[in-house]
Amino acid sequence: MGSLHDHGRASALGELSRFRREFHTSLTARADVLFELTEAVLCVDGPVTSLVELTLVAEHRRGHGAMYDAINHGRVEPERLRRTLASLPLPKTADGRIVLTVDVSPWLRPDAPTSPERLFCHVYGRGKGNAQLIPGWPYSFIAAQEAGASSWTALLDAVRLGPADDATAVTATQLRDVIARLTDAGQWQSGDPPILIVTDAGYDITRLAYVLSDLPVELAGRIRSDRVLRLPTPARLPGTNGRPPRHGPEIALDRPTTWPTPQHTTRTETTRYGAAVATSWDRVHPRLTRRGCWLDHDAELPIIEGTLIRLQVEHLPGDRDPKPVWLWTSTTAATAADVDRFWQAFLRRFDIEHTFRLLKQTLGWTTPKIRTPAAADRWTWLLIAAHTQLRLARPLAADLRRPWERPAAPGRLTPARVRRSFRNIRPRTAQPASAPKPTRPGPGHARSARATTDPHPATMSARRSNATAPSPLTSSAQVKDQAQA
Repeated sequence: MGSLHDHGRASALGELSRFRREFHTSLTARADVLFELTEAVLCVDGPVTSLVELTLVAEHRRGHGAMYDAINHGRVEPERLRRTLASLPLPKTADGRIVLTVDVSPWLRPDAPTSPERLFCHVYGRGKGNAQLIPGWPYSFIAAQEAGASSWTALLDAVRLGPADDATAVTATQLRDVIARLTDAGQWQSGDPPILIVTDAGYDITRLAYVLSDLPVELAGRIRSDRVLRLPTPARLPGTNGRPPRHGPEIALDRPTTWPTPQHTTRTETTRYGAAVATSWDRVHPRLTRRGCWLDHDAELPIIEGTLIRLQVEHLPGDRDPKPVWLWTSTTAATAADVDRFWQAFLRRFDIEHTFRLLKQTLGWTTPKIRTPAAADRWTWLLIAAHTQLRLARPLAADLRRPWERPAAPGRLTPARVRRSFRNIRPRTAQPASAPKPTRPGPGHARSARATTDPHPATMSARRSNATAPSPLTSSAQVKDQAQA
């Protein structure tokens, strides 16, 4: 048993060292400074409060001027880093299935009127009806989920949404590229279970299912509780004249009188929500109209059928009144086991919220007052690399808990606890950054350069008004071109 444990630690250390070397190689300008800046993020005590404070950490051997120069003028090759992330060990479910989660998290910049390409980002307030629109840079993330309750995810991609981007088209391009990289890396092979993609209510799940129908994927996402969908067309009676209807009766989610007899009803006892009852209807589809993303669709509007699921739990944390959750999946003829698998994967989707909280509150993703979108993208990829190193160092970390914290079982450390131990793990890993050369202090902020006062007002995204629906066989490049047209 001891030899197996030592072999597992040696394998984890080898994967961590390989990623650190690949990460350094993907930094093609100011590589050593950017690499050591990431080291400082992982080794500093407590949350990251500012970029300049990171230059005081022992692992950052360069000056503050070099750090500012690297953030503003360094270069990261995202494509190489994306391929490296796809080749790392990924979490899978018990049946060997990869589950991907997509979500958008904003980097709010309301106090940066001279920063370009800001959008109005939808932000939820603490009270009911307190949602706001705040200027910022929204980023679309894709991560692989773990099975069971966990605060870990495997980040695979991040793309900043621009003013002319269609969020659904960008997400479809992201997913298509991620799945291609996973296939090239051998993570998914022919004969494996389809990859499950889980989304929240902000995505057009039926359009995603149509665009990605040529890929080996299943999609499951939440839909609004006031939607009106259509049931399959009933059997045509003999002797009936006229054109056959394309849509069956309506099923209004907020009117139980329109609900037909369900195909499956399952009941599962959970520790957090009590009894969870899932009811499903097969071959339910929306009735599409020629507006929005379907305005320029040349052929006849498609019928996109799937399984409709209504999830009702017994109670919520905090004695809140539970409301039903409606899900739609791209799978037809789903079994009772499939229905349970879909809603359980949807509940696990919220693990990515823990990742966003770690990136923002601990690793300092949105802490720096970065002015340009290019520098924001650069800093974002550095933190994705930092989070990946924490995930790879998970089997190597010791539990350096605070006196008031409960002990954690081996392999159950949170990302924040693994970060406390990273300074002790780092000396055993590869150190690709070269030693700094003696030189005069860097320039820091240029004295002669003035920030332009030309304002760049935030705009609303045009992704819903001018977007077109690509065909299932449209390539990722064509999808992107259509979204920017």
